[in-house]
Amino acid sequence: MYNLSSQLLEQYPFEVTAIQKGRGTYICTTSEGGKIIIGSFRGSKGRVEAIEHVLLRLKENGIEADEIIHTREGEILAQEVDETWYYARKYMEGRECETRSRDDVLAAVEELAKLHLVLQKVEDENLKIGGQDYAMEVFRHNRELKKVRNYIHGKHKKNEFEMIFMRNYEIFLKQALDVEHRLMKPNPGETQGQSGKQSREAAMYGICHGDFNQHNVLFTHGKIIITNFEQAHYDVLVGDLAHFLRKLMEKHNFNIGLATDMLAAYEKRRKLLPEEWEQLYVRMAYPQKFWKVANHYFNANKAWVSGRDIEKLNRVIEQEEIRQQFLRMLFYFVE
Repeated sequence: MYNLSSQLLEQYPFEVTAIQKGRGTYICTTSEGGKIIIGSFRGSKGRVEAIEHVLLRLKENGIEADEIIHTREGEILAQEVDETWYYARKYMEGRECETRSRDDVLAAVEELAKLHLVLQKVEDENLKIGGQDYAMEVFRHNRELKKVRNYIHGKHKKNEFEMIFMRNYEIFLKQALDVEHRLMKPNPGETQGQSGKQSREAAMYGICHGDFNQHNVLFTHGKIIITNFEQAHYDVLVGDLAHFLRKLMEKHNFNIGLATDMLAAYEKRRKLLPEEWEQLYVRMAYPQKFWKVANHYFNANKAWVSGRDIEKLNRVIEQEEIRQQFLRMLFYFVE
């Protein structure tokens, strides 16, 4: 059945009658008529146990989320013949959050705030291991932007993508460096003494979903289900909000009205600290889409440039003026 062996499937307390591929997973229909999702897991057993701990705490607090299924032997992970580790979870029925629906988007953001209120109180060291500090991520992205620029600069004959990139590189690099410098400034909480700093950090940090987007928010029978917690980690909580807000703004051409409604929906459940507004601002101010398109180009086959990459780069440039208007609105909350 596709790429799952009978040796793996026999470890679970159900008989699989059909398999179809999902997003990097396998959706299995069982003999009881229900569906199970089986996906590979690259982390440690401790990490997947920590994710299950998070899911159980969410359930205790009335938030619908994934349910992990153990093997016949009570193990949380099962090993395939090629020694890859897999885990199974219940298939959640529902429609994905519709990004064109204002009601869906605002309900999803409010649910995210509720999620954060619960996860802020959950402690698990396994979700602090291997986390990526945002400042280090920015430093790495900036090095990659310079690497792309140096490569293109050294070419005698440049293609259409490369000429567009070089014409706009300095504008976006300045934005990237501004964010880098802003992240190097000390937090206001550091001037309040150690106890004050710790209390502010405790209010800002917690376990984040790690990939909160429209695909991982399901609506069903008047309820919202949040799925796919594989990237859960300890970080500034507004990292989830920034991730979702950026995706929605790119799709809605940085609609300021929608943005303010999304922020209000979040604050309806969980008020943001001044330091969190700062974090939200720097994460939105970073030219993430420009970096992403440039990085994709650099790591692809440069003998042939995809027309899709050129289209995406032009889209980034076309949206820049309205993006700056959006950032000026957001900066109002930082001041």
